Amino acid sequence: MTTFNEREKAFEQKFEHDQEIQFKVNARRNKLLGLWAADLMGKSGADAEAYAKEVVMADFEKPGDSDVMGKLMKDLAAAGKPMEEHTIRKQSERLIDEAKQQVMTEVKA
Repeated sequence: MTTFNEREKAFEQKFEHDQEIQFKVNARRNKLLGLWAADLMGKSGADAEAYAKEVVMADFEKPGDSDVMGKLMKDLAAAGKPMEEHTIRKQSERLIDEAKQQVMTEVKA
């Protein structure tokens, strides 16, 4: 019975680890998305970093990506750079791979 318990615990630890990695990847993607939007709005340096942090924090408002998409659409429109949600989602899809690479590199280090 000990082997079964050890396997169960190992599966639980792997699931927890995978969830933590996915959380970090999503947060990194949102940061990259925020930096992308900040650039479109003419922000740079500390202003861009602060805006990217706002985008990351916006993801905690509701489950899913709708809160991030809503913030980006609203902020881009207010900056005179209106953008369709599907365009932002496409950029998000492009950035998820970069985010995953960055997080996995940090995890290995």
